[in-house]
Amino acid sequence: MAILRHKFMAKPQELDGIKFASKKEAKRYKELKILQASGEVLFFLRQTPFHLQGGIKYLSDFLVFWNNGTVTIEDVKGLKTPMYKTKRKQVQATYPIVITEV
Repeated sequence: MAILRHKFMAKPQELDGIKFASKKEAKRYKELKILQASGEVLFFLRQTPFHLQGGIKYLSDFLVFWNNGTVTIEDVKGLKTPMYKTKRKQVQATYPIVITEV
């Protein structure tokens, strides 16, 4: 049986029945769950879409709602592809947000 490899050498991970694209993304999920249990994070969403012109969609890895009222958009990155950089610029130009790279 052939083993499928991610094109950027990321190793898919499953945690809590959720499939993550990489170990790094699964690790951030665990960290956010701990922060949520401590009360520092109220809640967080995964794979939140941001719609751009031309039918393009950017999916953030995490949308985090902190107990101090702030909201952060997080993208767990190992490799910043040209496509990612372009979409990030488009999202930040379209919406009043800043994407935090973890």
